[in-house]
Amino acid sequence: QVQLVESGGGLVQPGESLRLSCAASGFTFSSYAMSWYRQAPGKERELVAAIASAGSSTNYYADSVKGRFTISRDNDKNTAYLQMNSLKPEDTAVYYCNAERWVGALTFRYWGQGTQVTVSS
Repeated sequence: QVQLVESGGGLVQPGESLRLSCAASGFTFSSYAMSWYRQAPGKERELVAAIASAGSSTNYYADSVKGRFTISRDNDKNTAYLQMNSLKPEDTAVYYCNAERWVGALTFRYWGQGTQVTVSS
């Protein structure tokens, strides 16, 4: 059974930090690219950060989080992370973990249930 379980969300004040974790099971984690998306109330889900299956120094970040967020993965622990520093109220959203793999024309995609991040004073 495929599972992606996010944790680490919570309520923090502006300028503080959080680290989200995404624990994966039921599939070959190291073969999948991992991403973090977020969805704020009334807005569409947006891609925040992504990392290739083998890890990379050229990870993707949305412009709104560049320099503040860092995505990483530990293939031995089947876990992806999102370190979020200097949090802003506009970072408030439900954060989702995503795993994707492309095999020819096929896309294999899994989602976590989401974890709430609230940044407020």
